[in-house]
Amino acid sequence: MMEITETWIDSLAPNSAAIKNGQDLNKKGKYIELHRSEDGQVLFGLCAGSGKTPYAPSADFAIPDKPVMRCSCPSRQFPCKHVLGLLYAYAEGRPFTPAEVPEDLAAKREKAGKREEKKAKEAVTAAEAKPKKVNKSALKKKITAQLEGLELLEKLTQSLIRRGLGTLDAKELKVIQEHMKQMKSHYLNGAQIQLGKLFLLLSQKDGKERAYSLAADQLAIIHAFIKKGRAHLTAKLEDPELALDHESSIEEWLGHAWQLTELKEAGLVAPAAELIQLAFTSYDDTARQEYVDCGYWIQPDSGEIHYTVQYRPYKAAKLMREEDSFFEVAIVPELYRYPGGLNRRVRYESMTSRALEKSDLNRIREHAAESFAEIVKSVKTQLKNPLADPNPVALLSVDKVVADGEGRLFAADRQGDTLELRDILDNGTVHLLKFLPEDALSEIAMLAMFHHDSLSGRLAVQPLTILTREERVRLLY
Repeated sequence: MMEITETWIDSLAPNSAAIKNGQDLNKKGKYIELHRSEDGQVLFGLCAGSGKTPYAPSADFAIPDKPVMRCSCPSRQFPCKHVLGLLYAYAEGRPFTPAEVPEDLAAKREKAGKREEKKAKEAVTAAEAKPKKVNKSALKKKITAQLEGLELLEKLTQSLIRRGLGTLDAKELKVIQEHMKQMKSHYLNGAQIQLGKLFLLLSQKDGKERAYSLAADQLAIIHAFIKKGRAHLTAKLEDPELALDHESSIEEWLGHAWQLTELKEAGLVAPAAELIQLAFTSYDDTARQEYVDCGYWIQPDSGEIHYTVQYRPYKAAKLMREEDSFFEVAIVPELYRYPGGLNRRVRYESMTSRALEKSDLNRIREHAAESFAEIVKSVKTQLKNPLADPNPVALLSVDKVVADGEGRLFAADRQGDTLELRDILDNGTVHLLKFLPEDALSEIAMLAMFHHDSLSGRLAVQPLTILTREERVRLLY
């Protein structure tokens, strides 16, 4: 059986309330029986409930990276608190006596096994079958509609520039909102989001000067999107295969939601990868009308910094499980990579975990960039592309953190080059450094987020995580 840890169990829970309720069941001794199957693949037991009949939770690890959770309770949460409590009891080290799997559970396992066999056969058949044909006629109509949408977007932005951002009134703001709706009907979700950001900036009542400067930057991004989007769609129409671009992020900007099968066909999948989460944040993206859960991970064998992201639309947020920090090592059978730049978005369908060890920290630290000059060059190259991530993340080898006469903090490398430490995200971390001991501020590896401030023209970094020889100090989690 795979290693079952509290952190891994937390990652399964649908929400924080389920975590607390599951832990409480275990702490209060609600489990009347705790068993494991003779082969060690199944954990099962009985948990006292409000009625006379106890609930029968179980966790089946026949397929370790895809465990099956079951319970006789009527809860719609999955897994329910009774299953979570059962797992917490096992992780805590409580005794699980060997026992024969109950008949009803054995029957369910047998049916599930047959379903898996059927799925496996269907997967083989599908792999041997001819690739699914793309409806080229429908796709051409969509591309044509997108090109028409880009024309509308260009006319709007040109009108705004001619009018001058400082002269815009409520009427013009309403026009922007109307165009946001039109972008959606033209299959340009990316354009809708960018217009939403522009609308929010121009709607600000305070800090007008800074808002107008940021709005000008946003218009530059929209202009670049129009130019690159039009060139890409025009070239795509001329391509007999109407192929997707697997190299850049333009498809996502145009609203394409990558399917795992598409990423696999493009060779954007790596087998048997390990990931270690170094930072995590959740925030409210008003322009998208979604909550965003974002984790930054390092692949210790290659040193690549990836990110995972989950979007929870306002209307569906209550029905979706919020992602959370993960403190162990995730072991994924297949790691899917999206097209991108310095930090690629990744996804995986299943995973197991193990405890983080000191040797893992040493492996991570070995990948830290020794020269700030080299990493800054890579960051600036990415930032030249208006459609690239404006806040790339990198692992830096920091000789020491120093302060100037004004109290500003800087990270210094061994060559003496420095980078100013400033908060970029709403979740500030720089002030936390003063609470760390001196040995946590010298000869360290620092996961840092970069940002170019167009107003000051300076490049700044925000510390997200510090790695000493002994521990991982997460400032953003």
